Amino acid sequence: MFSLRKAQDRGSANFGWLDSKHTFSFGSYHDAKHMGFSKLRVINDDTVSPGAGFSTHGHRDMEIISFVTHGVIEHKDSMGNVQSLPKGEFQLMSAGRGVQHSEYNGSETDLLTFLQIWIEPNEFGGQPGYQQKNFGHAVGLTPIITPTGENGTLSIKQDASLSQLILSPSEKIELPLDETRKYYIHQVQGKLSINQHELETADGLKIEKEMSLNIENASQHQALALIFDLPG
Repeated sequence: MFSLRKAQDRGSANFGWLDSKHTFSFGSYHDAKHMGFSKLRVINDDTVSPGAGFSTHGHRDMEIISFVTHGVIEHKDSMGNVQSLPKGEFQLMSAGRGVQHSEYNGSETDLLTFLQIWIEPNEFGGQPGYQQKNFGHAVGLTPIITPTGENGTLSIKQDASLSQLILSPSEKIELPLDETRKYYIHQVQGKLSINQHELETADGLKIEKEMSLNIENASQHQALALIFDLPG
């Protein structure tokens, strides 16, 4: 079973310095039909003005993933981490029993665009944690986040995984699925055809009770998507 949500149907919020598109209900945007999917709670597509950003604020008991698509995030948190997160790099912050952090556009001239992703944990009240890594831009499927942190992936406190899929023009790939689990695909850039569903930039696809995916890049440009493997 597939459910396609087009980019233009997402919720939105604009504060001048921040233009945010919400895949799921967030802040002042509420839609009872889009409260999350399995343990995936938030995908915010954020555009931040030069020199602006999120001042120090708190989180707890949430796995928070950031993925920069243009520019650099300047990150600082109460764990003592002071980091720059450039385009193409993944950050995973486990909020645990509580963490304070700030995120700013590291440029005074260019926009920052990034995905802010929240996944509900299966461990609560623990020690906060911070992980960051660039997994490169290899064509094909690249594991990014797993429950065990195996093979150099980032480790998440949930029975969930995240992979990066990059396909060149005319390239195809078949992915086997576990039909007892749920999957979500967020199209980051380009176009993909997935079991005859056409995804364009910022579209999302919910997948349930399926055994495989046939994915094709029928366009003239490289395509990038994030694939979430989630509890059923």
